[in-house]
Amino acid sequence: MIWKRDYGLIARQILAWAVIGLIYVVLFSVIGWWLAGTGMFGSYYLYMIIGMAGVMALVQYFLSDKLVLMSTKAKVVTEDEEPKLYAMVKKLADEADLPMPRVAIMPSPVPNAFATGRSPKHAVVAVTQAIRGILTDEELEAVLAHELAHVKNRDMLTMTIGSFLVSIAAMIINNAFIMALLSSNRDSENGGGIIVFIVAMVVIVIVYIVGTMVTMAISRYREFSADRGSAYITRDPDALIRALKKISGKMETIPPDKKREISAENSFYIIPAISGESVMELFSTHPPLEKRIANLEKVKMEMQGY
Repeated sequence: MIWKRDYGLIARQILAWAVIGLIYVVLFSVIGWWLAGTGMFGSYYLYMIIGMAGVMALVQYFLSDKLVLMSTKAKVVTEDEEPKLYAMVKKLADEADLPMPRVAIMPSPVPNAFATGRSPKHAVVAVTQAIRGILTDEELEAVLAHELAHVKNRDMLTMTIGSFLVSIAAMIINNAFIMALLSSNRDSENGGGIIVFIVAMVVIVIVYIVGTMVTMAISRYREFSADRGSAYITRDPDALIRALKKISGKMETIPPDKKREISAENSFYIIPAISGESVMELFSTHPPLEKRIANLEKVKMEMQGY
C-alpha cells in the first residue's frame, strides 16, 4: 500500500490542540470568575472548577468512542451478525496495517459513515443502514477506507474533544437566562453579579466562535487527507468519487427533520447532514464536494505516475 504521511494534517492538529488547551483554560477560568462574582460555593469554587475540568478531560479521553456511539445511537455488531461488512473492514484494516476496529451500524435513513475512538486500538468504524442500500461493494469499501484513514491519521480524538468544548460553551449560552437570574439575585448583595455575568457571557460567546472555527478548519482539512488515504488503501479513487456523488445526491432527498436528528455530529460524517434550517450551516465542517473530487483526481493522476 502507498501511504504518505500528511505533515499538513499533523501541523494543524498540533496547532488545534494548543488552541483547544488555551480555550479550556479561558473557559473554565471565566466560569470560576463568574461563580466567584455571584458568591456561589464560597471559597471552594476554584477546587470545584479544577475538579470539573479534570473529570471532563478524563471522560472525553477514555470514553470518547462510547460518547459518540451513544449520541448517534450506533450499535456495535459482531462478525456473526454482519459477516460481509465485518469482512470488508477486516480486509481494509489489514491493507492499512491497522488493528481490527469495532464495527457499528447506525439506525438512520441518512446515508453516512464515521469513525471514532481515541487511538487505532480503540477505534470504531460505523455506517448507517441507508448507505449500504445505495452503494456498490467497491464504493462501500472506499467509504470504509476513508474512515480507516481517519483512524490511521489519528485525527478522531482532536475532533471529539474540540466538539465537546464547543458543546460546553453552547450549553452555557443556551442557559444564559437562568445564569442571569442567579447573577441578578446576588447583585443586591455584592453589587457586581450582573456585570460579571455580562462580561463572562461575552467571553464565552467568543470561546464558542473560536472553538467552532478551529474544529471546522481541522475538520475540512482532515476530510481531504482521509479522501487521499482511501485512494491509497483501495487503489481506486474513482470508487470514492462515485460514492461521494451518490451520498451527496441522496442527501438532498432526505427530509430535513431526519437530517436534523443527526446533524449534531456532522463533523464526524463523510458527508454532512445539513438540515437546511440551522445557522451552523454557515460554519462548514467539510470542503465542497467539487473540491474533494478535484483532490481525488489529483491523487489518481499521482498514482498513475503523471
